Amino acid sequence: MKKLLKILGVLLLLLVVVGAGAVAYISNALPDVDVPADVKVDLTPERIERGRYLANSVCVCMDCHAQRDWNLYAGPAKPGTMGAGGDKFDRTMQFPGEFYAKNLTPFALSNWSDGELYRAITSGVSKDGHPFFPVMPYPNYNKLATEDVYSIMAYLRSLEPIGTAPYPESVIDFPVNLIMRTVPEPAHPAPLPEPTDPGYGEYMTNAAACIECHTHTEHGKRIGEPFAGGFAFNFPNGAVLRSANITPHPTDGIGAWDKATFIARFKQYADSSYVPPPVDWAKGDLQTVMPWLMYATMSEQDLGAIYDHLASLPAVAGKPEKWTPAP
Repeated sequence: MKKLLKILGVLLLLLVVVGAGAVAYISNALPDVDVPADVKVDLTPERIERGRYLANSVCVCMDCHAQRDWNLYAGPAKPGTMGAGGDKFDRTMQFPGEFYAKNLTPFALSNWSDGELYRAITSGVSKDGHPFFPVMPYPNYNKLATEDVYSIMAYLRSLEPIGTAPYPESVIDFPVNLIMRTVPEPAHPAPLPEPTDPGYGEYMTNAAACIECHTHTEHGKRIGEPFAGGFAFNFPNGAVLRSANITPHPTDGIGAWDKATFIARFKQYADSSYVPPPVDWAKGDLQTVMPWLMYATMSEQDLGAIYDHLASLPAVAGKPEKWTPAP
């Protein structure tokens, strides 16, 4: 019996040593993504305009990296905050910790090299080497065409500097603080397809990161069918919004929509007469995190391409309850 206990004690000690070694390795050696040394982005007018379109209408970087006015429908960005960061993502929104969107204007990025900025966008690694939590969908941007990433970079470099106080450091729950160090990897850029190419819709759907919000996720891990909705957004007053099923299911998804209906759903917010209505929290008015006013500025061609890709996906049954008012 004593011999058995001794063996068990040795095995336990070995497990502790191995575990401690693994934690030390992950904490100190990862993420292992070098800064590309040969990146130099010229700020051409063409790149800046392409980047403006991608950052505001497709990838909607400016949606998270701004302060949104949640007293208006769809939380449009407050004037003067575009690119300045400050939006908070925490446990109430199913994230494993507390995260703040960073300042993307030249005020904060002036001492970043182009290689460091490219790595941050495509691999989710900051200037100092720490990983970002993928609330920023860098795994999607990892697959963007190199020229599209360069265009976003050029646009960010062209913004007016907006000074902000340093935002709080992220607080990340265990073991996610270790797991997220294993996620970043070097960029795997795809060729930029022509709008007539069969893969163009898939490329734009990836760039818009539709899968991120339209998949049931808990504590940063996807547990639902892709694009079938159910991601829960908890609002400060206790109300809960759940993302919609956007697979081509005929009743639970968007299978009954034609392309014109899909495009019109977005473009209604681009009408010059549209003004976001106020949201009365006390009355339990419906609110949404969907940045309709930004996606509404996407071209009809690109919206149609996204529709075509979504229509090609497997239809998934299940219609999440959209809105649970505050108790």
